[in-house]
Amino acid sequence: MATGRTHRPATRSRGIPEATVARLPLYLRALTALSERSVPTVSSEELAAAAGVNSAKLRKDFSYLGSYGTRGVGYDVEYLVYQISRELGLTQDWPVVIVGIGNLGAALANYGGFASRGFRVAALIDADPAMAGKPVAGIPVQHTDELESIIQDNGVSIGVIATPAGAAQQVCDRLVAAGVTSILNFAPTVLSVPDGVDVRKVDLSIELQILAFHEQRKAGEESTADTTAAAPAATRRQSATDQGPDGDVPAVMPA
Repeated sequence: MATGRTHRPATRSRGIPEATVARLPLYLRALTALSERSVPTVSSEELAAAAGVNSAKLRKDFSYLGSYGTRGVGYDVEYLVYQISRELGLTQDWPVVIVGIGNLGAALANYGGFASRGFRVAALIDADPAMAGKPVAGIPVQHTDELESIIQDNGVSIGVIATPAGAAQQVCDRLVAAGVTSILNFAPTVLSVPDGVDVRKVDLSIELQILAFHEQRKAGEESTADTTAAAPAATRRQSATDQGPDGDVPAVMPA
């Protein structure tokens, strides 16, 4: 069976923009759901709505794949699933190691979506000697002393870091030195890697902070709306008379 070390996806050599690459998994998820419901074809508008993008952007993205659909019919769902899976490199086996088997690492190990999307958890690794040999998701945890040999023996090119922040860079350095060229980082820290190594960062606290910003803004807008609605009518009329002929506030207010 092919492994990630000997086969690399061709997206970069084909000149597909990174923004398009980032949306391909969204399309694949929507298409897979349609396929599971035995839906044979889908329009660009329907697929775009399911993926959360606009249809013009979707059609542009698919043009990079050489897929244009059929006017009046739409896109063949099964063919698009295959086409996008092939472009993302998901038609082959990608062995993955997860380093750091705390609560988050264990949750990732138990995630059932890896296998169905072309990824095989080859090993679970943790620095705690007490964890060694304990099964998590049916896989015995191995000690970090074995990290390099595990990567070599399994042909691993993708590593997942779920360690505390203080240990993440050291783990990253060891992964890279052992031959890992792609890292998914869940540790709350920025990793330094050499050229040729790709890092994707997943920081749940940052995502929550962004949501908090939007919640605060929505609350501020509601407060402003309530204040305006509750203002006395005379005050609102005075504000209107204070405006100039074009609706602007004059530079010098009248006496």
